[in-house]
Amino acid sequence: MSRSVEYRIERVRYEDLGVVKALNEMLLPENYPFYFYETLYRDYGDAFYVARVGGEIVGYVMCRVEKEFRLEIPFRFDKVGHIVSIAVKPEYRGMGIGRSLMEAAIKSLRERYGVKYVYLEVRVSNTGAIRFYERLGFRIVKRVGGYYRDGEDAYIMRLDF
Repeated sequence: MSRSVEYRIERVRYEDLGVVKALNEMLLPENYPFYFYETLYRDYGDAFYVARVGGEIVGYVMCRVEKEFRLEIPFRFDKVGHIVSIAVKPEYRGMGIGRSLMEAAIKSLRERYGVKYVYLEVRVSNTGAIRFYERLGFRIVKRVGGYYRDGEDAYIMRLDF
């Protein structure tokens, strides 16, 4: 039986950043100082979303845009999207919230920021997340040894347009 709940995907507001930071610290081992959230909000706020159930924030996705040097003639830089972090409270998983957050972020990165592709890092042990990203069209392109602070490797996953 599939569980469902009514939720809304919205652009993050400045006053939401403290809740997003608290969710990140509660749900993920990779944490960031408050100014990091402020910077992503200021510079890439059109690709920073929260999921709300009632008035409660139950998930978020935050992104940034980076430049990739293309070793082609003529030389150029391409804009690429980076999914920095996504999390959904455990009791709200399996309801489509994570997918909706990712779809909103990817659409914004593509349409608003004009990125050529989107990538993310994921722990090699996080098979649930890897399958989730694969269902969204991401593919593993590289393994990075010792990427995480605890020494675990990461997969770089990429979604091409």
